[in-house]
This record gives sequence, C-alpha cells and structure tokens, in this order.
Amino acid sequence: MQILQEAARCEGPLCIGLDTDPSYIPQNILETFPSPAAAVLAYNKAIVERVARDKSACCFKIQVAYYEAMGLQGMEAFAQTLQVVRDAGFVAISDIKRGDIAASAQAYARAHFSGDFETDIITVNPYMGFDTLEPFTQMCVSQKKGVFVLLRTSNPGAADIEQKELAQGGRVLDCVGAELNRILKNTESDFPKQTCSCVGAVVGCTHKDDAEFLRKAYPKIFFLIPGYGAQGGDAEICATLLQEAGGVVNSSRGILCAYKKDSSLAEKMAAASLTMEDIAESAARAALASKKDLTRFV
Repeated sequence: MQILQEAARCEGPLCIGLDTDPSYIPQNILETFPSPAAAVLAYNKAIVERVARDKSACCFKIQVAYYEAMGLQGMEAFAQTLQVVRDAGFVAISDIKRGDIAASAQAYARAHFSGDFETDIITVNPYMGFDTLEPFTQMCVSQKKGVFVLLRTSNPGAADIEQKELAQGGRVLDCVGAELNRILKNTESDFPKQTCSCVGAVVGCTHKDDAEFLRKAYPKIFFLIPGYGAQGGDAEICATLLQEAGGVVNSSRGILCAYKKDSSLAEKMAAASLTMEDIAESAARAALASKKDLTRFV
C-alpha cells in the first residue's frame, strides 16, 4: 500500500478500472480475434501501454467478474492482464471482493497473493465477520501486499446494510471502520517506516457529507474511491477523500469507452474502421483529462 500511496502522490490519484466487457470493443475489431477473451486482453494491453507513456494514472484495478464470465479463456486473460499492468510499472489491484470463513479466506489469499493470479492489492468484503479479514491481513504482512476493505460503497444498495443505524448508536459501517483502525494499530510495528497501513478502505465519492465524516474519522487509512464519473461522483468530493493519508480514484467506463464520445473518431465509427490504436489514444486523452480534473482542487 505504501508503494501505491507514493505513486498516487507522484503521478496523481487516477486509478483506471479494467472492467472490460467484450461488448465495449467495436465489432470490426472484435471479429479479428479468435475469442472475446483474446480481444479483451489486446484491448487492455493497448490502453495500459498507451497510458504508461503519459504517466496519467498510478494504478489499474482489474474486476475479476468480467473475466470469470468468459470462462477459462477469460481467466487466462485476467492473469495476463495482471502481468501487463505490473510489467508496465503500475500497481495492480484485483477487485475480487472476497469474504469467507477462515480456511476459505486463506485459500483466496493464496490464490491472489501468489501463483497465476498474483497481484499487489485485493478488495475484500467484511460482512461475514471480521475473522474473515485475518488471513488476508496476515499475508499482507508476510508478503508485503495490501487489501482494500469495503467500508462505504458508492452503490445505492449501500443503504441496505452499511448505513443501517445500530441500537447502541452509529452505523454498521462505523463498526467496520473501528475494526480497520484496530488492524492499523496492530500492524504499525510491522511497517515502522511507512506512512499508511497495508489495509485500506473502499469509500465511494457519491455523498459529500459521508466523505467529510469518513476522511476525518480515518485520517491514517488510504482509500480506494469508486463512483467518479459514470456513477455521479465528482472531483470536489474526491478532493475531500484524498486528504490526510490520501487515496486513488477509480474510473472505468469513462476511460475504457472514451472513444464512443470522441468527436474526432465519429467518421471512423460510422465507417466501422476504428483501430485499437484509435481506442487507446482516446483512452489516453480521457485519462489525462481525468487526472487534470482530479488534481484541480489540490
């Protein structure tokens, strides 16, 4: 997590989400590949390598669901995408949102902190209980990895559980936050020279009041911030969340599908003559614009 915090401070807080669905890829390009998974991998690679030239992002977040949906070939594309991201010098975040009893959690941790699907940071779900976090935090310490724990997500359904008021006061999400602070305190001795914990929090940028409250409540916790752009979150709310320990702001479709709103590509789109280079260039322009937007309040 320390490496990501430093990268965000140097390159800006943009995290590009590779939630790549084959339907995002123009048909004239898709049909040149032997499978949708092969096309997705090439699409990801083109965008990662082009963004790397501009240094407009500090990391990439790969949402495993899109790759699982493509079967075995999709999981191969997932593994190779992780390698492409890391080879390009970026921190890789695997958005897997795992959460299970201890033995299963240990297996999930091994699966994503080593082997074919090794990544730098994963997302986890704490709502089966805090004992489900322990196998992940243990491997964070031993393998120098990181986890982002769901705290206050950006989806409307967050109100169903995360924001439920408790009889003793506070909300469910406040219990999760208290546990993150406890983990932070217990792991400080393992990372004496670092400025943030190996355990971060997922905090959406769609509600200004919550953003101010959570940033003040957890000043030492690094945030993964979804909800920017397509989900309605704006840069001003992000700026609040990026204070103190900081964080990274995810944008997925706004970058991946930037070409669809790119007026300079209108003729090529109409003629079904778009190239992968066109898409990557449009994504790069969108990434630079997002970086500028996110840093204008800093």
